[in-house]
Amino acid sequence: MSGLAVRAAAAVRSPEGRAPEDRPDALDYFRDLLTPFGEKPDEELLSRGAHVQHRDLADLLVADEGVGRSRPELLIVTHALPDVVPFTAVAPHMTGRLGGRAANFAIGQQGLAAPFTALRIASAYHRSGRAAEVVIAVLEQTTLPTSFPLVQETPLIDSAAALVLGAGAGAGAGADDGAGAEDGLRFVRAHSAASAAEALGADALGRDPGEDGTLLVLGPWVTEDLPERSATHRVAPGSYCTSLWLELADHWQEWREAHRRIVLCDTDPRTGRSHVALFARGEG
Repeated sequence: MSGLAVRAAAAVRSPEGRAPEDRPDALDYFRDLLTPFGEKPDEELLSRGAHVQHRDLADLLVADEGVGRSRPELLIVTHALPDVVPFTAVAPHMTGRLGGRAANFAIGQQGLAAPFTALRIASAYHRSGRAAEVVIAVLEQTTLPTSFPLVQETPLIDSAAALVLGAGAGAGAGADDGAGAEDGLRFVRAHSAASAAEALGADALGRDPGEDGTLLVLGPWVTEDLPERSATHRVAPGSYCTSLWLELADHWQEWREAHRRIVLCDTDPRTGRSHVALFARGEG
């Protein structure tokens, strides 16, 4: 069985925010939302935000040629932080921009685990024959009605990434572990563990990530000491859920040419759990 391989990707960082006159008056919504919990919206904090909505980020991703020409049968929107005003169902909106035929939904309230969950779901849909092409979008906006230390103290930027995944040549078509770049960068597996060291162990990955041909991509939230690897790429701070996926969107083609396996790993600072995704050339 062939797996899903990256066919296109897009990244958006720090897009222009809405002008004050274009920002929706959502204070009544936030008051209704927060009052039952004994809180009220911080109007000054709201006024300083860029008010980049999830819909804005989705539209910018679709404007990318590679994403915009995709016609997925499954579309998953993921996010760790909420939309500034959740008045648009973004997964159906994005599906409408990409042919309108995809099963679609969003995954939230999982922290930075959400995109890893989306990859596992996408792989299951593909294996069952229900989706030959999949789009996964990872959205992060930073305008919130109350203080959230993760956003203000890091600080985080508004950002988004999208992966277009499609069927690649399977083993039956002559692909092997050393297949050429034309076979794409194939998703192999994703999992989580109590620590990065455990998540990156040979037992979890099926091989030692330090072996030749493997690039280890560490997100900005991996702070524990790990064995030195011959090829390691560290993602700069500035994002939470989107960090690894922005880098993958920017570099997947060059990484595919230079490495046989790409291991993405980050640790959620809110839960302490580490999450790993393995991509490889020519592996099902």
